[in-house]
Amino acid sequence: MTSFPVQSPPHLTKATVTQTVQPPFAAELFTTLSVHSQYVLHGNVRDDHLVADVRDDGTRRNRALGLEDLLWEGLRRSGYKCLLRYDQVAGFTVARCEDGLDMNTLLQRNTRRVPGRPDEDDGSQAARVFESFARGWVGERPGPPKDNPRYDDYQKPVHAALLVDFASRIPTQANQLSDEERTFFLRCLKIAEEARPFPRSRSGRALFNPVIWLTDGERDLPAWLVTSSVRVRSIGVPMPDLGQRRRMAELLAGQAGVPDTATKLDVGPLLKGAEREEPTDEDVMRFARAAGGLTLRAMRESMRLARARRLSFAEMDQAVRLYELGVSRNPWTGGAVADSIRDGERVIGERVRGQEKAVTQTLDVLKRAALGLSGAQAASTSVHRPRGVLFFAGPTGTGKTELARAVATTLFGSQDACLRFDMSEFSAPHSADRLVGAPPGYVGYEAGGELTRAVREDPFRVVLFDEIDKADKGVLDKFLQVLEDGRLTDGQGVTTYFSECVLIFTSNLGVHGPTGADGRPLSSPAGRDRLPETPDERAAFEKEILGNVRHHFEHTLKRPELLNRLGGNIVVFQYIDGPTARLIFKGQLRNIVEHMRQQGGLTLEVLPEAEKVLADECTRDLHNGGRGIGMKLETHLINPLARGLFDLGVHLTPGTVVTVSRVTVQPDGSVRLDIEAVPGENTQDRRPPW
Repeated sequence: MTSFPVQSPPHLTKATVTQTVQPPFAAELFTTLSVHSQYVLHGNVRDDHLVADVRDDGTRRNRALGLEDLLWEGLRRSGYKCLLRYDQVAGFTVARCEDGLDMNTLLQRNTRRVPGRPDEDDGSQAARVFESFARGWVGERPGPPKDNPRYDDYQKPVHAALLVDFASRIPTQANQLSDEERTFFLRCLKIAEEARPFPRSRSGRALFNPVIWLTDGERDLPAWLVTSSVRVRSIGVPMPDLGQRRRMAELLAGQAGVPDTATKLDVGPLLKGAEREEPTDEDVMRFARAAGGLTLRAMRESMRLARARRLSFAEMDQAVRLYELGVSRNPWTGGAVADSIRDGERVIGERVRGQEKAVTQTLDVLKRAALGLSGAQAASTSVHRPRGVLFFAGPTGTGKTELARAVATTLFGSQDACLRFDMSEFSAPHSADRLVGAPPGYVGYEAGGELTRAVREDPFRVVLFDEIDKADKGVLDKFLQVLEDGRLTDGQGVTTYFSECVLIFTSNLGVHGPTGADGRPLSSPAGRDRLPETPDERAAFEKEILGNVRHHFEHTLKRPELLNRLGGNIVVFQYIDGPTARLIFKGQLRNIVEHMRQQGGLTLEVLPEAEKVLADECTRDLHNGGRGIGMKLETHLINPLARGLFDLGVHLTPGTVVTVSRVTVQPDGSVRLDIEAVPGENTQDRRPPW
C-alpha cells in the first residue's frame, strides 16, 4: 500500500493557476448567460461541489465549494458585481458584492411602500424587485446630481445575479396554484421574456442579469414557467459519482490528524495534539465507495462524526454507516451474529422439519453475510446491498415462513425482528405506494411508506415478502432497486438503507408448472398425485421448480433482471415425507395441549389409540404440508373437542383433566370423540376465562 500524498497548501507553492475546471452544470450555466435570463437548478443544490485548479506546473488542486460560492466565483469572472439572494423568510439580502456598490440601499428603495399605491402582498413586491433587477436598476440608483462627472456611471446597469432560494416552497402545489401564486409566476415569465442583456466592459459580451431558481425537483415550479420561454433553462445538479467522492475523500484525507482546530473543510482535529495521519489510497477508495449515494457535504459530516467518535481515517466506512443508519450498535460485527448462527443451526433444524438441504443452503447464506462476503465475487459492488437475499420456493405448508422466522430469531434474538409483508395485499396497481409512501399531493403522503419507515426505525431486520408472485409488477420493480443498490427513496425524499437487512421472498411459484401470460399454470407436472420420495425424484422435482420459476420471471413477468439479482439464492423446499409429517403432527398436538393449559388451566390427554387415528387422518394427504396437518387437526380434534366439552354441561374449572379416549370418523366425514372430564383437586367453582 502506498500513502496518499498530502497536497501542499496554496500559499507554499509558486505555481500559478492557469485554468479552473467547473462542474458540468456550472459550466453550462456560465456559458449560456448570453441567451438565458432565468435558470432552474434542481436536484443536489444543497451540496458542496468540487472545482479543480490547473496550475502551470501541470498539477491540479481540488477545492470544495458550496453552491453559492461556486456560482459567485464563476459570475465574478464573467463581470458580475454582486450576487443577491431571495427567500420567503429573509426576503432580499446581499450574498456577495464588490466593494463600493451599495446594494442594500437599492433593495430598501425597491421594497419600500410606493406612495399612492395600495399595499402590496409579498408576491407582488418580490415581482416588482425582480423587474428592477432584470433592468439592472437603470435610472434607479441613488447617486450624485446631473452636473457631477460621475452621474453617468450611476445611470448604467448594475451587473447582478439573483438566487431564489427554497423556490420549491413558494407554490403550495405546483399544479394547483392560487390566484396570487399564478400572478407571481406569470410576472416572472414576462420578466424573462422582456429582459435584455447588458454588455460587459472587459469582454464585450452582452449578458443577462440571471434569476437562478434553486429547487429540489424539476417539477417543483409550474411546468409552463420552465417550458413556455426559451429564455428559461432547466439544469439538473446531479449527485456525486465515484470519481467525485474519491476526490472529496482525498481532500478530507489531507486533513486527517491535523492538530489545528480550524480547517478549510471544517472537520476539526481527530485527537487533541495528535500527529498527522497518513491515509493510504486504499483508505481513500474505501471511504469513497462506502459513501455511495451520499452527498459531498454528507461525507464531510461523516468525517466530523468520525472525529467525535475518535475513529481514524481508516475507519471512515464505519463512520459512514453510523451517519446513514444513526445507530452505533451493529450485531453483524464483533462475532455476535456468527456465534448465534453456530448456536442456531440445531434450533433451526428442529423448527423446520424435513428440509435439511433448504436449511443448509439458508445457513450458508447467513454465514456468508456474517463474514461480509455477500457479493464479494463482483469487481465492484454497492456497499448498501442487503446482507443476504433468499428466495424460498416450494409447496405450501413446507416451512418457508417458519424458516424465515427462525432466521430472525437466530440473527437478532427475537421473532419480532421478522418484518412480514403479505404480498397478496399489494396486487393492485400503485400498491407500491404503501411500501415507499405516496408521492406529494396524494392521499397518505404524510404517513410515509410501511417498508421504508419500519426499516429506518430498526435497520437490523429480516424482511419477509410472503407470496411474492402475487405482487404487482410495480412492486417488483422496487425490489429490483433494493437488490441492486440496497436503498429506497420514499415519497418524501428520505432514503432508507437496507445494508443491514436480510431479505427473504417466499412463493409456491412453479409447483404447478410454468405459468402463462395470465399467471395461471400451463400444466401441473409437479402437483402429481404421487409425491416425490426417492432422492432421484426429489432432485428432479427441484430442477423442475427452478425451471418453472425461471419461466415465470422471464416470460410471464418479463423481469429476467430480477431473477439475475437473486442469483443462486433460490432455495427449493420439498414436500414433507411420512416420518416428517408424524413429527409435525406431534408438535402441533403439543401446541394444542399447551394452549388449553395456558388459557383455561385444563389438562388435555389424548390416549394412544385416539392419537393414532388422528395421526393417520392428519397425515394421509401431504400435498398441503404442515398447514394441511393443522387444518385436519382443527376439523378432527379442536372443533369436535369444543363441541363435546359444551355438550358435557359441566363447569370446566382450572385443573380439570379432559381425556380423549377414542376418535371415530363417520362415513359422512364427521368426527365423534369419546370425552371424559374429571375435575381436579383444589379447584374453584368458577368458569375459566375463555
